[in-house]
Amino acid sequence: MTDTPILRTQPLGPLWPTMDPFLFCAHHDDAYPAGDGAQGVPAAALGGRALGSDFSRQDGFSMYHGERVPGFPVHPHRGFETVTLVRRGLIDHSDSLGAAARFGGGDVQWLTAGRGIQHAEMFPLLNASAPNPLELFQVWLNLPARSKMAAPHFTMFWNERIPRLEHVDAEGHATLVRVVAGALPGAGAPLAPPPESWASSPDADVAIWTLQLAPGARWTLPRAAGSATQRMLYFFVGSGLQIGPVAVREHAALHVDATQDWELRNLGSDTVECLVLQGRPLGESVAQYGPFVMNTQAEIMQALQDYRRTQFGGWPWSAPGPVHGSAPRRFARHPGAQTDALPA
Repeated sequence: MTDTPILRTQPLGPLWPTMDPFLFCAHHDDAYPAGDGAQGVPAAALGGRALGSDFSRQDGFSMYHGERVPGFPVHPHRGFETVTLVRRGLIDHSDSLGAAARFGGGDVQWLTAGRGIQHAEMFPLLNASAPNPLELFQVWLNLPARSKMAAPHFTMFWNERIPRLEHVDAEGHATLVRVVAGALPGAGAPLAPPPESWASSPDADVAIWTLQLAPGARWTLPRAAGSATQRMLYFFVGSGLQIGPVAVREHAALHVDATQDWELRNLGSDTVECLVLQGRPLGESVAQYGPFVMNTQAEIMQALQDYRRTQFGGWPWSAPGPVHGSAPRRFARHPGAQTDALPA
């Protein structure tokens, strides 16, 4: 038992600090302008950028590795999972399995890279007469050594299906918790993570939650199920958050004691929003080279050799960064499927 809920405080930068079993957390918040009519950024807004590798946030947005349509054209991964939570805007996904999707507005994509996959994540600007804001989290969750060479797997969690807890405190103030992963009492049954995910292990205690507290709201963050669970709480919207007896006035990544319940309280006059990532550490060695995450340097060398030899199945698309038309239709086409899965 500890007297303070916060074990460590770190600043929020372009990449947010994480703890085992998580590897990476990025918060993208881009104020894209009205599109050029072909899902791209108008040419006048591209001047002064290092196109192909633009992380400048010039005029409030970055092109990343896109040159006309912003985003991340085809690139490989091996040995971990990406979990992409879209708060605003739309993402077009394409991969070497032949899968495709357009998702956003609260949807979550969970991709197990396993033994190797190539994919593209593009940010189409569908609206040619108004801005196209995009906001998302991308989280990398490590795979245990036994699953690093599992078959790749593509999963969509539609916003309409994601469990929620809506809590109203004694003073009538509301808290909303969206449960992407992990059990939360009162939120209903969690959606099933991919079969080879560490989150599928009964004792892994993996949770991915987003919290939204109205001004003055109080809600108790419950203790984790496991005594070894590590929890990070990212306070990124709002002017003040109290955790137990501690007031936090600056946005920060907070390593929170997960062995106790802690009351959260919004201290400000605006909404507070947080992201929670937790899990029991894998406790395995990590060797990383860019988009490859394995346990040893020898495995990294093998991943590079395998990618050069096989391209992880090749690239079945005609462009390195496909976009999926001008209609704002959300869909997922799974590998081998002849029809699209739609939000339910």
